[in-house]
Amino acid sequence: MAKELPTIDANIKKIRDKLDILQDKLSKMAEVTLHTIAKIETGSTPDPHIETLRKIANPVGVGFDDLIKK
Repeated sequence: MAKELPTIDANIKKIRDKLDILQDKLSKMAEVTLHTIAKIETGSTPDPHIETLRKIANPVGVGFDDLIKK
C-alpha cells in the first residue's frame, strides 16, 4: 500500500502547529472566516480557491506552493 501524500489540509495544519496558532488566529490573520479554515483542514473543502490559499499563505510567511505541495 502506498503512503498517502500530504494534502492542502495537512499542510495548513502542519504550518499552524509549527507556528503554534489556533484556527481562529489563522482566520483573523488571513482575513477569512474560521468556518473556511475549519472546512479546509477537515477536508470538507478539498479544493479551496487559489485566492483563499494566498490569503492563508501570506500572513504566515509561506509560499502558495508550500500549501499545495505533496
